Amino acid sequence: MGVRPALLFYCQHSVGLGHLTRSYALCAALAKRFRVVLACGGALPDGIAPPTGPELVALPPLGVGAAARFVSHDPRYTLERAREARAELLLRTFRSLRPAAVLVEMFPFGRAKFARELVPLLEETRRSGAIAACSLRDILVTGRPNQRAHDERACALANAHLDVVLMHSDPRMCRLEDTFAPHAALSVPVRYTGFVVNDARHRASRRSRVVVSAGGGLVGEPLLRAAVEAHRMSWSATGLPMRVVAGPLLPEPAWRRLRAAAAGQPGLELRRTVPDLGAELRAASASISQCGYNTALEVVRSRVPALVVPYATAEEDEQRRRARRLEQLGALRVLDPERLEPAALARELERLPAFRPARPPIDLDGAHSTCRQLWELVTVPAAPPDAQARPALLVTRTSPA
Repeated sequence: MGVRPALLFYCQHSVGLGHLTRSYALCAALAKRFRVVLACGGALPDGIAPPTGPELVALPPLGVGAAARFVSHDPRYTLERAREARAELLLRTFRSLRPAAVLVEMFPFGRAKFARELVPLLEETRRSGAIAACSLRDILVTGRPNQRAHDERACALANAHLDVVLMHSDPRMCRLEDTFAPHAALSVPVRYTGFVVNDARHRASRRSRVVVSAGGGLVGEPLLRAAVEAHRMSWSATGLPMRVVAGPLLPEPAWRRLRAAAAGQPGLELRRTVPDLGAELRAASASISQCGYNTALEVVRSRVPALVVPYATAEEDEQRRRARRLEQLGALRVLDPERLEPAALARELERLPAFRPARPPIDLDGAHSTCRQLWELVTVPAAPPDAQARPALLVTRTSPA
């Protein structure tokens, strides 16, 4: 191919692993055409290897710590010093790499805490003439007390600093305007890529087993504990073995409690992590999980009979929205988190193997589509000035090859 254009990808995960997992899948696809450098701003978990090919720049990690406080995960840095070092390292990486494109995960539609490091990066991108793009998931947070002001700020920042928004969704299921409603017009083009999933490495034969998972596991203990107890209650009726995948971010005290609750139960296996959750689901006869972006799409692709219990708070309704839309498409069953208790989960578990999920008509080629669209933006000659005017909320979609 010759010399590949460079692409700088910024990813920040603060609570779970969904953003990191999706970014890894995107990097693997982008590396086929670009020299990809991933600047990662969260703590890198054990048990989840980055894709081969992209280069990794580990920023001093920030994220949510004990008592839900935002902290530095590296004891060598205070929070303030970590912020300063991150901003310096990002600009230094940009100037050394001289990328043709910069892809920033979520900002400015999320990641407001990181504006201090991202706005200077995007200003530098604009001055250099590189393409500035946002990598955006399907559903945004809408429960903030100051939601309208947040959307207005995000719209102004996007219009000022971005060339394109790449939304990793299928507009037949989720559109940006469903969860983003500023008064001002969003003039930067929005392109739908389709949903992003990892490449399936191999086919798997179904085994008689239910797989229980909760993403990274940081907020998964209620579901995991309920599943362990539901297995005890339903084992004699179903005889269905259960594999519980706790997740690398499940706090150690919660892991010890889970192990104690599972001790001596026949047909029950606990795993801290697995190398490929998608492979686990393709081999399972049933799945119980939350409804984060990556797990939900692996469920859809595998067509495993699945029950989801979406994680939800007063301000965080993303998973509930995703679950209900997939339920309407016949792809899975939903148990409201308010009803999560062992007896209800046991009843659902007994019914689950008989459920026949539909194949929803949604695009799952988002990683490769993202690569194609960025390649076109980088390599196609710029249009004359009059043709570069950006219409309000221009929505385009590239069909999978």
